[in-house]
This record gives sequence, C-alpha cells and structure tokens, in this order.
Amino acid sequence: MNRRDALKLAGLALVLPASGAAWANSGTYQVLNPAHKGDDPSKIEVIEFFHYGCPHCRDFDPLVSAWKKLLPADVVFRPVPAVWNNPQLAGLARLYYAAEISGERDKLQSAIFAAVQDEKRPLFNEEQVREWVTGKVADPAKFIETYKSFGVGSLVQRADQLARAMKIQGVPSVVVDGKYLTSASMSGSHENTLKVAEELIERARKERAVK
Repeated sequence: MNRRDALKLAGLALVLPASGAAWANSGTYQVLNPAHKGDDPSKIEVIEFFHYGCPHCRDFDPLVSAWKKLLPADVVFRPVPAVWNNPQLAGLARLYYAAEISGERDKLQSAIFAAVQDEKRPLFNEEQVREWVTGKVADPAKFIETYKSFGVGSLVQRADQLARAMKIQGVPSVVVDGKYLTSASMSGSHENTLKVAEELIERARKERAVK
C-alpha cells in the first residue's frame, strides 16, 4: 500500500514533504543516498516499514516473522510503523510500540490487523485501545500506562522521522543497512522481497569487510 492510498483511507489530504533523499534504481531494489546509520553500528540493520491498515502488510507479516528468526547473529531486525504525519496512523504506531514494550506483540499482532481491517475498529486513541485490549492482555491497566508513556510517544516520533528521512512512500518496505530498499512492487512478490533482502544483507556484509 502506498502512502497516498494510506492517507486517503484515513480521510486526509496528501501533502508530500520536500525530498531530502535521492534514489538510484537497481531493478529489485533502490539505493538510498545519503545512507542512514542504524542504532548499532556493529550490526546490519533490517527495517520493515508497515502499518496495520495495509492488507499487503498483513500478508507479509507471517512471512517476515518466520524469516527474521533465521537471521544470522550480525543482523538485527526492526519493524517500524509508518506514520506519515497522520494522527490515526500515529495512534496505531503507539499501539504497536505499547504491545512491543509490554511483551504482548506476538500475542496481539494478528488481532490488531484483524481489528483494523476486518472489524474496522478505530484503535487510534487511549479510550479505543483501552476498550479493545481489555480481556486480551493480563494487565490492561499496565498496558495502557505503557501506551501513554513518554517513551512510546518518542518512539512514534522517531518512526515518523525515520520514514521521512528514508523517503518511504509505500508499505511494506524493507531497508537493509540504511541504504538499500526493496519491496514487492520492485521484487515481484513478498517472498522475493525476502530473497532480495538476503542478497542485500550479504552485499552489506561484504562492503563492511573491505572498509
């Protein structure tokens, strides 16, 4: 799902920011210039940009969830919810980070996709999330405390900044080592996206070895 469609679903007009990034197209992937450093310079970081309203992200999620478990020790995987300066997507991103930090992500991930896409539930604010999560986690009050926390808010802001810096225009998208981006629209399928990501991980590893 591209950014324009996502924001239309949210009922908002699309306003594209000025681009600060240039892309070189290499067929199944693109090269981001400038590249962006990951949190841990010793690791090859793989980022998946997604959001819960995207049917393609829902299809991709079980594939990437299985794939990430097989990644070698020098690779770290990080999901990042797309926000695009959209209050509703920011609410869904806050829900994601609350689930991740509270240790409930694996339990809730499929249920959130289903709630947003099948049940059309607006899980965009504290009241809506509180009602939905009750009965789904062991301690709903603690979950909501995490949801409201400054730390979660900071993560949402950072996610938005990262997607803007990398000029992410569609989801699901995968960025390898802060410089290579691929997606099903480039690779041909979700399965091919993961194959291309593996090739890009190997390329990044070789590039690091010669520095």
